[in-house]
Amino acid sequence: MDALRIDREGDLLRITLARPESRNAFDATLIEELAEAFVDVGKARAVVLAGEGKSFCAGADIEWMRSSAQLTHDENVADANALRRMFEAIDRCPAPVIALVQGHALGGGAGLVATADIAIAHESASFAFSEVKLGIIPAVISPYALRKIGESAARRYFVTGERFDAATALRIGLIHEVTADLAGALGAIVGELRTAGPRAARHAKRLVLDRPDGPDTARRIAERRTSDEGQEGLRAFCDGRVPGSPGFASWSPAALEPDVVD
Repeated sequence: MDALRIDREGDLLRITLARPESRNAFDATLIEELAEAFVDVGKARAVVLAGEGKSFCAGADIEWMRSSAQLTHDENVADANALRRMFEAIDRCPAPVIALVQGHALGGGAGLVATADIAIAHESASFAFSEVKLGIIPAVISPYALRKIGESAARRYFVTGERFDAATALRIGLIHEVTADLAGALGAIVGELRTAGPRAARHAKRLVLDRPDGPDTARRIAERRTSDEGQEGLRAFCDGRVPGSPGFASWSPAALEPDVVD
């Protein structure tokens, strides 16, 4: 990996954009490596996506954009499909993905934020769906951005390309938390994830992505209730004890509230 740094810290996988000299802007190499990195994340409880240096991701690299301007229509389709596959790999990652955002998250960088399950931004971070400023549109990232911010916000921020601050990003739903302490906020979120059954957390993410209805919802909860993890969690709850299986090693009694049982 030339454009990424990948580190495993126990049950946490960190994927860091490592092109700080270009504010971690996308080029063909970074796109390919990000797609590859999210194909197999192993048994990670969570994947932390971050950017090295002063910015999370400032969008498209200038040289990459310059070269794309010389491509034919069919070559541009292939180029855009590579970008699409990268976003799909992050979005469909089986483990929860946490984005840590500092500095700029512009264009495709804002798209990365939209694909994350949990997005935490420094209070000084700034965002933009800035494609229209270049005479193009945020087409590839639109499914993820629209899902997060909705049509009303998209009608403004897609068409103006204007920059907005972290407070606005929080208000429109692009991010979940604004903080002056990214490391502290990350620690709290990871701590919460570690109180959940690891398989249950992955199935819960799948539930959000698939949006099942009718009999499929009944099938899914039945599968989890009869799974080893579900059986241990339910029995421990009823017995008033901490679950004893390895997957629940970090559970605490405080996590066992009645409303977490479906």
